[in-house]
Amino acid sequence: MYSEKVSFEGSLGQTISGRLEHPVGRFGGWAIFAHCFTCSKQSRAAVALSRALAQHGIGVLRFDFTGIGESEGEFADTDFSSNVADIHTAAAWMAGQGRPVSLLAGHSLGGTASIVAASGIETLKALVSIAAPSEAAHVISQFGDGGGKAEADGSAQVKLGGRPFTITRELIEDLREARVGQALSSLRLPVLLLHAPGDQEVSVDHATALFMAARHPKSFVSLDDATHFLDRDADTDFAASVIAGWAERYVTPEVDDGDAYSGDGVLVRETQGPGPYQNEVLSRGFRQIIDEPRKLGGSDTGPDPYSMLSAALGGCTSITLRMYADRKGWPVDHIGVAVSHTREHAEDCTDCGEADKIDTFTRTVSIEGEVDEDQIARLLEIADKCPVHRTLESGSRVRSSIERKSRANKVSGKPKNSSLTDV
Repeated sequence: MYSEKVSFEGSLGQTISGRLEHPVGRFGGWAIFAHCFTCSKQSRAAVALSRALAQHGIGVLRFDFTGIGESEGEFADTDFSSNVADIHTAAAWMAGQGRPVSLLAGHSLGGTASIVAASGIETLKALVSIAAPSEAAHVISQFGDGGGKAEADGSAQVKLGGRPFTITRELIEDLREARVGQALSSLRLPVLLLHAPGDQEVSVDHATALFMAARHPKSFVSLDDATHFLDRDADTDFAASVIAGWAERYVTPEVDDGDAYSGDGVLVRETQGPGPYQNEVLSRGFRQIIDEPRKLGGSDTGPDPYSMLSAALGGCTSITLRMYADRKGWPVDHIGVAVSHTREHAEDCTDCGEADKIDTFTRTVSIEGEVDEDQIARLLEIADKCPVHRTLESGSRVRSSIERKSRANKVSGKPKNSSLTDV
């Protein structure tokens, strides 16, 4: 998994700063995460949930609303409607990158904004709201006396989360005019609501109101004793696993989506991530990152090519041994395979040069279970029969070709070249 810094134009014309969390494992689509009121894309919940979802195969764009965090603009010039519009521009930008958004998730007021924004995203297949107020006007209570002052004078300074913000009469009016329940009841999307019964910031009664307003299919999951801001790793991990598991039923990548490559072999292509050598490997809907270590000029965001090759040998060995042990009914409880790669001079080679070196894979198999010495010896023989082992020892033939692609076919934000390697 890697995180990519991105930017795009927001609803008010200023530059929006975001982070794109690229998924690993089985690819489950792309999502947008909307942060809580006056929080940022760097808030604990935004970072933890986005990265946890990426670990579950769902890529996530988290971004700062206009006037927040690293995004341009003044908070005083924004309101609830501009937040909704920022979500729309974020979804449009993602679509322009060839990554249509199929899941929208929001936390607290970001969840409320996501509910209102959902109908404006054509590619959306599911909606998630986390600890969200059932009405946007709920946050006005956080302004204290500043709310009344802003309505009387046009603006006022308030402290939110220990930081000063300028709120305006327009913001308060916009919050009051938002019709969240109406927007939710008109949606034809699966909806998941997550809320903690003991939430001290936004009571669980708001989740009840939202659940009643939503159409089926709709689901509610209790976050038990979590705080409103999901301060514990266990809470964000639980929420992410629930969201990923629930979304799998509804969020299915399109067959022709390059991020869900399902052709023969694997697709390896450059990313726009850190360093010059980072690539993503796509195979049957799975995704992996491959890179070089920093000492070789890479950014060390994933295993290097030889580590991947070693993993193929180790994985094949473990699977082959498991199949054999199970077929024989042997008491093998656990199998581990450690593989390392070096390039060594051939035995009895004198005056050898670099070209005379051969690739050597050192494999150590560990077996847990009540197996005797004869069974251990037989398992070692079987390890040498794994298909990848045989491929490496017998040698392979690689047939290569180059496909020229015009710039007209290039999707903005995608790698300049893609190559299919079938060995």
